[in-house]
Amino acid sequence: MRKLMVTTFVSLDGVMQAPGGCDEDRDAGFEHGGWAVPHMDRQIIQLMTVLTSRAGALLLGRRTYEIFAATWPLADVDDPIGVKLNSMRKYVASRTLDTVSWQNSTLLTGDVTEAVSKLKRGVGGEIQVHGSGNLIQTLIEHDLVDEFHLLVFPVLIGSGKRLFAEGTIPSGLELVDTTTSSTGVLVSTYTRDGKVEYGAMGPETGNW
Repeated sequence: MRKLMVTTFVSLDGVMQAPGGCDEDRDAGFEHGGWAVPHMDRQIIQLMTVLTSRAGALLLGRRTYEIFAATWPLADVDDPIGVKLNSMRKYVASRTLDTVSWQNSTLLTGDVTEAVSKLKRGVGGEIQVHGSGNLIQTLIEHDLVDEFHLLVFPVLIGSGKRLFAEGTIPSGLELVDTTTSSTGVLVSTYTRDGKVEYGAMGPETGNW
């Protein structure tokens, strides 16, 4: 079974919309695009290089695919992230695209959850999802994510698309790795760890 891992830039209050540029995603009049850029440093770029090198395939939503397909083919030949993204297998989930032209890209047809489940049952290494906010909501809702790699930026956005929105299935997670960048970005990796456990606390319970 292939592991499916979601990598997301997210604000401290949970917003994941348009971290990389002002025109990346203006849905619902979003005016804070590019909020992650001032906090990017060499350490984060190195972490993303190592992370991307692990991938056996990319799974992308339509908007992220179009952004990546328009920019990454322009990357320098000695850019390790660009070389990896351009050469690796890419799967695109979209209801509106008829074709995909970026090198080694395949358009998923039919029900996306069935298509992703089939990919996970195949071979070829880790499947990574980058960006793709709407697609991530579907994957979370259908319990298809095995690992979250979250980069939490020290900003409050207040409004916008959130990573864990309505439809999130309650589940337990295990923190397996964490580090902090020089600009205060908390980089953490969580894996699935069963169901949510419940209890009570207070002086009357002895758990205080």
